[in-house]
Amino acid sequence: MPWNFPFYQVIRFIAPNIMVGNSVVFKHASNVPQCAEAITALFEDAGCPKGLVQHLFISSGQSELVISDKRVQGVSLTGSEKAGASVAALAGKHLKKVVMELGGNDPFIVLSDANVDKAVELAVIAKMFNSGQVCISAKRFIVADEVYDEFIDKFASVMASLKAGDPMDADTTYAPLVSVQERDALIEQINHAVKQGARLVVGGEAEALEGAWLKPTILCDVTPDMDVFDQELFGPIAVVYRVGNDDAAVQLANDSSYGLSSAVISESLERAHSVANQLECGASFINTFSMSEACLPFGGIKNSGFGRELGRLGLDEFVNKKLVRVA
Repeated sequence: MPWNFPFYQVIRFIAPNIMVGNSVVFKHASNVPQCAEAITALFEDAGCPKGLVQHLFISSGQSELVISDKRVQGVSLTGSEKAGASVAALAGKHLKKVVMELGGNDPFIVLSDANVDKAVELAVIAKMFNSGQVCISAKRFIVADEVYDEFIDKFASVMASLKAGDPMDADTTYAPLVSVQERDALIEQINHAVKQGARLVVGGEAEALEGAWLKPTILCDVTPDMDVFDQELFGPIAVVYRVGNDDAAVQLANDSSYGLSSAVISESLERAHSVANQLECGASFINTFSMSEACLPFGGIKNSGFGRELGRLGLDEFVNKKLVRVA
């Protein structure tokens, strides 16, 4: 389980599974051990049988010891593409059912008839929620030529005005990243993109504050030959593209090794549906940003993984769909 939502991500996996009668053992991210202990205690305090939910303090290298155990019937991972490939390979070796919730490079498409002010308002939320440390946060903003200039001017103005500070202060409008190391890695990605020809519109540097701060960033003029074109930027970085029409928007959105979620902004529901239905991803949201709710199935395709969490589809992932026929 990942660190970016150290309680929610674990609960959303545990709850459906114990509802259908499974017990759960889980390995949390190594930088949130106290959250892992608290989750286990939470279920015991609620009256659940001891061991129904159990955290394992193990290293990644010990994962096969658990996956290979005959008592383990299925494996789920939420994390990076690299981690998913490793765990899925181990699960396949031992013939265990798996669900993989991996990275994303989600498109946020603004069509030519969109209300630009509303699109910008949604775009800022889609990008900056949890400072962009969300698998379904918008990463690529694909904007119709007719509204591109207005959109990027207003989007850049809002992004540049966001205020860093104490996350508990009501005047603070964006938060720090998980670590200085992650911040520095993102700055390296930004600098490399600029060296390859991308244009830095705003941000791109650390805040003059103690901690893992990265200013909200916008990159433009990114082309398919640049590394950043098909990378996941797990932070407050937006890449904005200009397209000539709806077909070009769909083509660009689908030109990715990821396929998690997407958003389409338009004043015409018929037009938005037409675009959304062509997008290669696990979910599309019209006139809002991508989100996760307990009643909605969640998951992706391509390198974003496979299988579903939450909703009815999530309940069905780790059960035996057994047939009993009476002659």
